[in-house]
Amino acid sequence: MQADDARYLKRKYKGGSLDVHPTEKALVVQYEVEATILGETGDPMLGERKECQKIIRLKSLNSNTDIASLARKVVEECRLISPSRLPEVEQLLFYLQNRKKSAEKKEKKQIKPRDLTPFEGMELDEEANINSIDDYVELLYEDIPEKIRGATLILHLARNPDNLEELLQNETALGALARVLREDWKQSVDLATTIIYVFFCFSSFSQFHGLITHYKIGALCMSIIEHELKRYDLWQDELQKKKKADILSNLKKEYEKALKKYHGLLTKQEQLLRVALYLLLNLSEDTRTELKMRNKNIVHLLVKTLDRDSEELLVLVVSFLKKLSIFLENKNDMAEIDTVEKLAKLVPCEHEDLLNVTLRLLLNLSFDTGLCSKMVHADLLPKLTSLLEDEAQRQIAMCILYHISMDDRFKSMFAYTDCIPQVMKMLFDCGEERFDAELISFCINLAANKRNAQIMCEGNGLKMLMKRALKLKDPLMMKMIRNISQHDGPFKNLFIDYVGDLAAQIGLKEEEEFVIECLGTLSNLTIPDLDWELVLKEYNLVPYLKDHLKPGSAEDDLILEVVIMIGTVSMDDSCAVMLAKSGIIPALIELLNAQQEDDEFVCQIVYVFYQMVFHQATRDVIIKETQAPAYLIDLMHDKNAEIRKVCDNTLDIIAEYDVEWGKKIQSEKFRWHNSQWLEMVENRQMDEAEPFMYGDDGEPFLQNGDILERPDLFYSADGIIPADGAISPEFFTDFQNGDLLGPQGFPSRISFSFAYVAYIKQLI
Repeated sequence: MQADDARYLKRKYKGGSLDVHPTEKALVVQYEVEATILGETGDPMLGERKECQKIIRLKSLNSNTDIASLARKVVEECRLISPSRLPEVEQLLFYLQNRKKSAEKKEKKQIKPRDLTPFEGMELDEEANINSIDDYVELLYEDIPEKIRGATLILHLARNPDNLEELLQNETALGALARVLREDWKQSVDLATTIIYVFFCFSSFSQFHGLITHYKIGALCMSIIEHELKRYDLWQDELQKKKKADILSNLKKEYEKALKKYHGLLTKQEQLLRVALYLLLNLSEDTRTELKMRNKNIVHLLVKTLDRDSEELLVLVVSFLKKLSIFLENKNDMAEIDTVEKLAKLVPCEHEDLLNVTLRLLLNLSFDTGLCSKMVHADLLPKLTSLLEDEAQRQIAMCILYHISMDDRFKSMFAYTDCIPQVMKMLFDCGEERFDAELISFCINLAANKRNAQIMCEGNGLKMLMKRALKLKDPLMMKMIRNISQHDGPFKNLFIDYVGDLAAQIGLKEEEEFVIECLGTLSNLTIPDLDWELVLKEYNLVPYLKDHLKPGSAEDDLILEVVIMIGTVSMDDSCAVMLAKSGIIPALIELLNAQQEDDEFVCQIVYVFYQMVFHQATRDVIIKETQAPAYLIDLMHDKNAEIRKVCDNTLDIIAEYDVEWGKKIQSEKFRWHNSQWLEMVENRQMDEAEPFMYGDDGEPFLQNGDILERPDLFYSADGIIPADGAISPEFFTDFQNGDLLGPQGFPSRISFSFAYVAYIKQLI
């Protein structure tokens, strides 16, 4: 195409997508520009398309803005947006107006290596030039003032990233800087600060970390930091001595002069510490380098630095500790010293970045229960509670509180703060939205404490919770309600009004997790005034309960809740009869067989039998029509203590009311006790360590096997004596009169094993 052929350029705009800006109050319009060069005849000669975007900033948008008017104005002034898209613009503006403030805020400031601000002593009366680098190196061989000047000129070059590659090639300059730092850092804080700053500029880029390692700058920085912290302690001691001396002599001038000097030294020292720690923070990107730092006690040095007042230095120190805290060894080092106590002094503080990074470090540490305990003892609980009102820090503070609330020792302490009213308000302010996982999880933990649950139920608390849970079908909120319902007390009667609502959820095809929590809540309602028979009939729950007892009919969690529910309603006599007639007892036995390895299932099923044997009708069904007692006898010696306890109690009741089963139960207990003893005797070695098994002549008192041929030892009444071996006439009188017999004429729970031991002792 010849230039003379082109007559004019034609542009065509084509609108595209429309969206909101991710962080600002602005709309982003995507559009396409088609540029066409037309020839002399008006025909297109060359065309090109380009995708573009336009950002429409809405600075005037606030909570009181008229969205409709603003949308019309945007469409009128921006030709890229078609008038037909006015409803879409209104919708996007409405979203921007209601978007949470946290999303509107600028991104959190991250501590970047090159964010170090110039400090006092960096000023120069000339401009540094990379071509004069050799002259600057020559200055490093002069006296301290000239060394500072030379190092400062090199620093000005190093602060420009474009010069770093060239400086890297100048081994003479870098070697001289490293040598001067190693030899003269104690003579001048300014010189040390400036040279470390030069190497810090290199540490900003990971590809230069090898250079810093080569000159061992990291190890040198560790030594410098340790030395400066010791100097700080000496300054503090000297200042206190001068203060005491001035008080005694009534002279303030000396102290004020020393204080002024101290502040000057402190400012320079903090500049040195800050740049040295920044360099180490950059180097710690390599975990091997970080391990070397840990071996040189970096954690202790950082924690010691937390005593400072400089907010910029504290932000750096806490950020470094936060990075280190993700490793167990570093966390353990922090636990050994007063890290939490020092961090507690920084909460709350006016410096937003310092507060945020401090909370994040505390969150990392709060995974350790021991450190959680230290946080409570450092009075962080009320401080963190107050931060729930700060939207910027709310989520982190709540996560820390959640970890603290996991420990039963500290749950009750929340009742003495404003925490519970605040979290309840947050729950109710969520509207139709789903709750934040941190918020509802925290509430679930709090509800596990009786006093906290009582506060939650005050006013219309329970009513609002129940209404929200039933409306949203939220299993987590129902879990919170379930935790509240487990506590005994006057507020438990408040649940009577919601029994029908909860029971109605069970028959419906709701989400299984939600039904589990509803069943669990109902199972906790052991209220005397509650008519369970009416509930079961009105909501036709018996078929549901029976159907869900079948192994594999549902998830194990749901089946277990059904068993617990049956145990609760079985306390009512009429309900127990209804359940027994429905055939639930055989279903429970079948489930017991299927889940015999699961202790929780076994314990809850046995508990149902325990509740049912209290009632005449169900007791007869269990004893005469089922083999439940036989299963209970098998479980009588289970390894789980809770199962044994419930079995014993249930079997004692059965033995009291049924002679035949009573004999079987007593026989089994007799066999169990004596089988243990006989097994021990049979397996016991007959050696000199057991003289009671031998006669006076050294021969065994009883030959191996003879003991089993002495039926009189088991069945003679003369052998049943107290465990201490003392026989009294009253004992035999009582036995012959039947005073030692149980309610049905068989021996009560006498320890036959101990009687047998006593008999052997008497024979010996």
